[in-house]
Amino acid sequence: MEDKFDCIIVGGGIAGLSAAMMLARGNARFLLIERGEFCGAKNVSGGVLWGSDLARLVPNYWEEGLGFERFVNHRRLTFMDEQSAFSVDFKSRHFEETPYAGVTVLRSVFDAWLADRVQEAIDASDQAEESFMATDILVEEILQEDGRVVGIRAGEESFHSDCVIIAEGVNNLLTRQIGLEKDYVPDTYVAVGVKEVLKLDERKLMDRFQLSGRSGLTNEFVGMCSDGVEGGGFLYTNRDSISLGLVLGMRDLRDKKKTPYDVLNGFKEHPAIADMIAGAETVEYSAHVVSTGDIRGIPSEIYTDGAMIVGEAAHLLLNAGKAIQGMDYAMRSGILAAETALAAKEKQDYSSSMLSNYRTALENSYVLKDMRSFQDAVHLLHQEQMFGAIPNLICDFGRQFFTIDSEPTPKASSMMRASIKRHASYWELVKLGLKGARAI
Repeated sequence: MEDKFDCIIVGGGIAGLSAAMMLARGNARFLLIERGEFCGAKNVSGGVLWGSDLARLVPNYWEEGLGFERFVNHRRLTFMDEQSAFSVDFKSRHFEETPYAGVTVLRSVFDAWLADRVQEAIDASDQAEESFMATDILVEEILQEDGRVVGIRAGEESFHSDCVIIAEGVNNLLTRQIGLEKDYVPDTYVAVGVKEVLKLDERKLMDRFQLSGRSGLTNEFVGMCSDGVEGGGFLYTNRDSISLGLVLGMRDLRDKKKTPYDVLNGFKEHPAIADMIAGAETVEYSAHVVSTGDIRGIPSEIYTDGAMIVGEAAHLLLNAGKAIQGMDYAMRSGILAAETALAAKEKQDYSSSMLSNYRTALENSYVLKDMRSFQDAVHLLHQEQMFGAIPNLICDFGRQFFTIDSEPTPKASSMMRASIKRHASYWELVKLGLKGARAI
């Protein structure tokens, strides 16, 4: 084994594994270190992996049929008040085309599967004897010499490399060590994600959600799902389970003195949700910190001499109202960082100037382009009216519109005026409408 690696990757999540796959294919000598017992062992996030980058890493993954749970062909957005739910529903055959636009995943399964594919790529590379994935190891320090990153320390062992890709997730202790982030991220830029996985007989799940084969449903929720706390909910169908959860603003959760599990229990008791999960057994409960998608949460820089940060360590995430995008951003950033490392290896230049190409590539990709384009939508979704007045108004209108009670029926316009009067004002709606039009 060589004394020094071309690259060390810290973290065996989606970002780190994506970088590893590209490095293996580029015949680089690298070491990936994961603190979990196996890749995915400590990862409690999950949901939907959007986009086509998975097909780039594992061509024809859909034919193998492993790793992912279901492909998404049915999407739903639901507005909720205390007793009602009003949904915008979309289902299309075009979602059945491969590579799939989105697949639901359970991270403990998906990450382990992707790690196996990376190992296959290592075995097929010219550096099969000198590249490794090491698990159950905690990286405690990023080693630096003269202001340049030169490796890592884990316990009493030190490992050196020409560059380090930091994929440590949102709790970026190592990123702060090298000065790319001086303080903890403000609580306005992070949220608490809380989720349950509920086991349900596969046949029953398919009948309940009108699925066939490997097709699946994603359902986002706005309104009383969060019990008045800034945030929203989600439900994703897996092979024989349901992922159900909330993303709640950390500061608002604290200020309103509510606990994530109490809010989640209230969400589960809503009549719309109770029907969806009836008979399902909770087999997993998890909570973790996530980014909100506010671009101001990104560190001052995402590279330095000898190092790059990827995925949620760089706070790359976007929720602009139509989907929560995080795993696809992690995958693309890992790919771009690895490509930058391979170009640096070719030139034997791992300086900040050379690694700035990673930032340039990310700026030119859909990741930072979309994060910049949809920041107004991110901020709009966090306004109180979006999880209070607006869902209440929509559900109020729905109750009037769909109720037949053997009385003269008013026109829909009269119903809407009555709902607006009870829950908002025309001026508020005009302002929100203008903001929404600019944001989306």
